[in-house]
Amino acid sequence: MKRFFFIILYAILFGLSLQAFNFKLNHPIAEDISRLMPVKMTAIKAEDSEEAIKKVVLEAGKNDDHISIAGMQHSQGGQTLYPNGILLDMKQYDKILDLDVKEKRITVQSGATWAVLQEYINPYGLALKVSQSQNIFTIGGSLSVNVHGRDIRHHALIETVESFRLLNAKGQILTVSRKENSELFYSVIGGYGLFGVILDVTLQVTDDELYKIKTKSLHYDEYTSYFKRDVLQNDDVKMHLARISVAPNSYLDEMYVTDYYRTNDQTQLSNYSTLKRETIIAVPKFFLGLSRYNDWGKKRFWETQETYTANIDGNLISRNNVMRSDSAFMDYSHPSKTEVLQEYFVPIDQFADYIDDLRKTLSEEKEFNLLNITIRYVEHNDESLMSYAKDDMFALVMLINQGTDNESKENTGRVIRNMINVTLDHNGSYYLPYYGYPTKTQLFEAYPRTDEFFRLKKKYDPDNRFMNLFYKEYHP
Repeated sequence: MKRFFFIILYAILFGLSLQAFNFKLNHPIAEDISRLMPVKMTAIKAEDSEEAIKKVVLEAGKNDDHISIAGMQHSQGGQTLYPNGILLDMKQYDKILDLDVKEKRITVQSGATWAVLQEYINPYGLALKVSQSQNIFTIGGSLSVNVHGRDIRHHALIETVESFRLLNAKGQILTVSRKENSELFYSVIGGYGLFGVILDVTLQVTDDELYKIKTKSLHYDEYTSYFKRDVLQNDDVKMHLARISVAPNSYLDEMYVTDYYRTNDQTQLSNYSTLKRETIIAVPKFFLGLSRYNDWGKKRFWETQETYTANIDGNLISRNNVMRSDSAFMDYSHPSKTEVLQEYFVPIDQFADYIDDLRKTLSEEKEFNLLNITIRYVEHNDESLMSYAKDDMFALVMLINQGTDNESKENTGRVIRNMINVTLDHNGSYYLPYYGYPTKTQLFEAYPRTDEFFRLKKKYDPDNRFMNLFYKEYHP
């Protein structure tokens, strides 16, 4: 009798565990790179054909399911997630469709990465016009956040886009350009996947070139005049990057800049055109790791960056390789901590005053673990409805180490909101692909066309077929 009851009990427990397993299998947990908001999804669909993607959208319409669209999921504010929705993973939809070498134009499926695109065009002597500094991201994801990079002559990605095809909530495929379905052109680019599925994109590319690297150390209040005089007014400077110290003895004071000059002798390009990965990963990764723990580590990390920058002065490098940095040295795994990004845009003439106010704001925040600030330049461009470049701006990209618990999130959020207030006081803005720490008031001040953006979302997707946590958080 005992054996019989034991078998019955085991069968019940086995059935319950199998039911739980099937539930987890059918309701997977998805999260972005920050790991701050794991979300239970109805399903994850990874499709590699237009027909299969269209089927997902049409079935979602029949079942009244929401769809979130994902690439590499490095956006950190829930832009690729929605509770009990379908996550449409685009990474397998990654073919190169056409290259016109003469017209310098390429058409590519949206799940392809910039690395794949570079590998395809490099043998033809062509290079990207605009992409992030890292090449691991998908083209569709980059359009959805309207990225920018190191090039100071080509700025936001939207400038390089000729057209794209969009699969809407009704299953219709629309050609979208500045002349055709233009409202969608200006809202989908920088639209965070809320209007439909970007299927393929036609982009302008440019000639690969050989650059000479020149580096310089300077004080933060010299930066604007240096940049306007020695960078913007010199047509030979094609790319630019700067960093400002977060080490305690030179906090938001010391800077170094890296400029990429087009060489007079381009005949040597073939000697440098082989695509390379970053080879010096262990050293910066080690010192970045130290900087997470104390001020001594931050000082060592800054010294390492300065030394590396001085050592590459005078080196030659191809355009494609400048735009091919590997982010492996930033990989980070910790059971109770994560790293988030913030990016603030400030008019170049206000940079020094802005840094002074930012320093004051952060001086008392002993628990705020700021690891690195990289600075780029973005020229005014208001094509995208959700444009961050309201003026000619310096973009400050900040790497922050924080805990994943609620207390840590609350503390980081408070500091970030204070930093955004400082940024807004200087007529600046902030980048939207990151965790939802900013308030609605801050969003509408930084992005004055937000109401129009939300109105077009309702116009083109009235059933909210395409949804994410960013929209849920900020839509009135």
